Amino acid sequence: MDTGLLKAFLEVYRSRHFGHAANNLFISQSAVSARIKQLEDELGIRLFTRDRNNIELTTAGKKFLIYAENIINTWNRARQEIAIPEGVDTLLSVAALSSIWDMFLDDWLSQLHENNKTTALQATVMQSDTMIRNLLDGTLDLGFVFDPPKTPQLLVKELFPVPLIMVSSESGVSAEQAISDDYIFVDWGTSFAMIHARQYPDSPPPKLRAGVGRIALGFLNNCGGAAYLPEAMVTDQLGTTLFRVADAPVIHKDAYAVYAQTSSKRGEIEEALNWFDRSRR
Repeated sequence: MDTGLLKAFLEVYRSRHFGHAANNLFISQSAVSARIKQLEDELGIRLFTRDRNNIELTTAGKKFLIYAENIINTWNRARQEIAIPEGVDTLLSVAALSSIWDMFLDDWLSQLHENNKTTALQATVMQSDTMIRNLLDGTLDLGFVFDPPKTPQLLVKELFPVPLIMVSSESGVSAEQAISDDYIFVDWGTSFAMIHARQYPDSPPPKLRAGVGRIALGFLNNCGGAAYLPEAMVTDQLGTTLFRVADAPVIHKDAYAVYAQTSSKRGEIEEALNWFDRSRR
């Protein structure tokens, strides 16, 4: 299998446009079309429906997408493993939700680097579903999530609860006022959304829905309003530019580490996770 064919397929899927895919791959549009046709001929199926302004995966294309991603990820992982520098024994690939990086993983990653000179690190932001899929197929060693998967092939380690507090750009406001006026809803996952809905059943639509905490914090600082944010993220601003909403309950969000039960690097992973146990003492 020519990985160039798979890369063309994935780029057309992501961009939904042959011309944009060609620009992103630095090849001609005709070359992209030829690669897609060659791949379809080899598989004996159509991968895309090609309307003038609407390129979509066929049912077969949707099934093939997972395999194409796995093959490319495995190929990239193989190149990285082989190319690790002299004196390095292990490549540890780590992924986390963007919000978890913002909360506490920067310190952990720095300590891991300082204490493990024979380990090379690869760190990235990834969505939960992609993270779980990559952990299962072995192209990712360690993931950090809020809502742990219930999959027997994966081991889950509870790290610690992250307190989310409601803060406002105005001092002295109540939770009811904060929710009703210029509120920013941050997507901290399913369990947070359920608790939030029970606590504030009649809340109006928020001014902004943010997928990560740092977007909400930037918007809050620039435009004002209120939001639930990790206490550690706003400590330096409390009492100056941001104010805690006193009657808003703290919502605790548990963070988890996830890794494959059969991972060949299980020892290194568990040693790296010991930092969280030591930090709680």
